[in-house]
Amino acid sequence: MEKLLNITKNSQNSLLNLTPDQKQKTILDMVSEIKNAKYEILKANELDIKFAKENNLSRSMIERLKLNDEKIESILKSLQDIANLKDPAGKILDGWTNHAGLGVQKVAIPIGVICVIYESRPNVTVEVASLCFKSSNAVVLKGGKEAQNSNLALVKCIHKALDKNKINKNVVTFLENFHRDDMMDLIKMDKYIDVIIPRGGSSLINLISKNSTIPVIKHDKGVCHIFVDESAKLDSSLQICINAKIQNPSACNAVETILIHESLVDSFFLDLTDEFKKLGVEIYGCKKSAQILDCKESSYETYDNEFLDLKVNIKIVENLDEALSHIREFSSDHSEAILSENITNIERFLNELNSACLYANASTRFSDGYELGFGAEIGISTNKLHARGPMGLDSLVTYKYKIIGNGQVRK
Repeated sequence: MEKLLNITKNSQNSLLNLTPDQKQKTILDMVSEIKNAKYEILKANELDIKFAKENNLSRSMIERLKLNDEKIESILKSLQDIANLKDPAGKILDGWTNHAGLGVQKVAIPIGVICVIYESRPNVTVEVASLCFKSSNAVVLKGGKEAQNSNLALVKCIHKALDKNKINKNVVTFLENFHRDDMMDLIKMDKYIDVIIPRGGSSLINLISKNSTIPVIKHDKGVCHIFVDESAKLDSSLQICINAKIQNPSACNAVETILIHESLVDSFFLDLTDEFKKLGVEIYGCKKSAQILDCKESSYETYDNEFLDLKVNIKIVENLDEALSHIREFSSDHSEAILSENITNIERFLNELNSACLYANASTRFSDGYELGFGAEIGISTNKLHARGPMGLDSLVTYKYKIIGNGQVRK
């Protein structure tokens, strides 16, 4: 593995002199290669689905793993969007002349070698590889064994596009023969890897965060909340809550806990829980809710859990302060929303919470690079440094200073 990572690190230099047009053409060639190999990719994915079912993987894991014509089209659309985005590498961020007459430029540069560890979703392979390539970063991909066949089929397409454009294919390295015991070695390879981005369960992220000698940008679980205030527009709030839970329950930005103002118990609360039951959502209710509904009772464990499934916590709260207190205790700093017409409450909610994405009167499902206009994302960071929320191209560069003089010496 060390030899392979050394090759990847050295290959990154080959990206530094590529023009934006060369990068764009290469990514569009990735589109063509995936189109041409669609049948092989779907057949590989069938093998992964079969493996997942035989090993009793969860419904949400299988749903994230599954590829079909629609998901392939989404991958292709994402690649086309990335190809047409402005190249962030080499961008002049600032410039000035100092007191000694030195010309100073602050210039965006790639981070270097980015390692992404992820589970299940094969589309991540393509999006991460193309985003890193577009920003002139080399990438080390460590996908889950449950998606091995799908990932290898997609990486093959990426390598064909790189070869076609005479670009070192080692700039996209997929760790194929990787065992669980190799993880502790990988996360200490700071000689070759500049940053590591784990996307997976809490146990994986905690293991990496506590043991890595490489800087880590955490993409932690999404324990997302919605607070329905007493002034909320009830019809639109009902649709927002349903969308945030139902539209893609296995997504990290799906809502897991809905906090409802106590004045809405006889109206919104009953309407929402009735709709959820019709839609097959399993409800965990607080003590007050359990006195009204036939439901399981919420607990510390359910409030702290990312269900990634058709399950939701419902809690009746006295006011905004109680809602804020609950969110501070259980939030994973991912995404939260307030549904309200009270400007003061909205401002307090947006200002007093520190999650990466905070919404007023909208679904948490918009926490996504594509939805926010980034073209695609490498993930959703719950870190405070250096990137937060959906990480697009601009999050994959750092900067350096170019300083031009004509013989100055410091006095």
